[in-house]
Amino acid sequence: MFANFLRPSNLSKKMMRVIFSIYLGVSCLVTSGQFLTEYWETQGSILDELKQLEEAVRGPIATSLWQNNQAQMDALIVGLIKMPIVEGVDVLDKSGKNVIFKRSFPITATPVSMFDTRAQLYWTVNDNEVYLGSLVLYSSSEVVLNRVFFGFALLALTAIIKLSVLFLLFIWAFDRHLTAPLRELMSQINEVQLNPTISKRIDLANIENNELWLLQEDINKMLCAMEKNRGDLLGDEKSKRIWLEDAVTKRTEALQVSNNKLKELAARDSLTGALNRGSFFETAQHMFVLSQRQKSVASFVLMDLDHFKQINDTYGHFIGDQVLIHFVHTIQDLLRRSDLIGRVGGEEFAVFLPDTDNDSAFRIADKIRKSIGSSICEIEGQSVSYTVSLGVESSETKDQSIDDIFKRADLKLYGAKGKGRNRVES
Repeated sequence: MFANFLRPSNLSKKMMRVIFSIYLGVSCLVTSGQFLTEYWETQGSILDELKQLEEAVRGPIATSLWQNNQAQMDALIVGLIKMPIVEGVDVLDKSGKNVIFKRSFPITATPVSMFDTRAQLYWTVNDNEVYLGSLVLYSSSEVVLNRVFFGFALLALTAIIKLSVLFLLFIWAFDRHLTAPLRELMSQINEVQLNPTISKRIDLANIENNELWLLQEDINKMLCAMEKNRGDLLGDEKSKRIWLEDAVTKRTEALQVSNNKLKELAARDSLTGALNRGSFFETAQHMFVLSQRQKSVASFVLMDLDHFKQINDTYGHFIGDQVLIHFVHTIQDLLRRSDLIGRVGGEEFAVFLPDTDNDSAFRIADKIRKSIGSSICEIEGQSVSYTVSLGVESSETKDQSIDDIFKRADLKLYGAKGKGRNRVES
């Protein structure tokens, strides 16, 4: 029953779920509001009691402070702590330092919420009031909850009973007046569908002159119209079906081609043709998980073109873009088909090398460094030379994602640039 309610398979049950869910939400909201109101009212009442208690003990505590009677002070504090509403007592001297610090609970088990009242302590000498310090009485949410627990439990129990009764009444009413007639209607419609001549008509039992009766009449009228036009429809159905299937096939093929092109464009950096940052890390993560399962080592090479801003400032951004293209084309010849290259920043690139240990990755990175350092980029009569710094890191069994390797490789790259650039750190 509850499984069908949570995952309804028909309209009537969905309607029942919506109505019941609304009522449940309203009931929970009202009950919560009642509980919060009772909580705050009870907390206010406890604060009033604390103030009254504070007024009662203010004089004796001030006397104890003035007379420096520690025994009497301790007796008063113990008596206060034993009060049901008191969770703690502080007596502060005139400089604000604790003279008494007492709690009814261990320090490691502090209540979630605490509130307090404060009073100034004075002693009258020759009609002059001498300020002695202050008295602080603490109470907590646990005291409030202890007082409101019974009332809240009664509210919750009442709400649960009402919800349970209404839930059963909802089920009975929907089943009797909606689900059962709809079930009969669907059964007869299925019989009509199995009738090759469409000659059968809908005839619901025990149905009143309501929306279901109107639906029955409309269905019967529709069946009459369908039977009348059935011959004409059968004549051209086959040709239309063939035409439609052919059109759908062609359209599907065109959409598939377009989708493949869009996926390729979305995954690639529009300038260099390398994978963009999102696609690179997503694909590298899949390859990393596979290598971890196969217990093989994979490596990550993070590369940054040295002084690229100077290239842009000296030659312009167009030539700077051509340098980036030249860089990608140059290093692609040094990589395997299974290796992954992506542009992860402005002039920052990354290579993921599956089945490659740290030494092999270092050799590949050094080949890239030497190849870039020895190449000349010829663009519109300009000869541009540049270098690259590289950080190499390999996967470890403790790594959880490609980000773990990336962070370490980034540190290696930072070290390479800090040591003068045009070098590989691993």
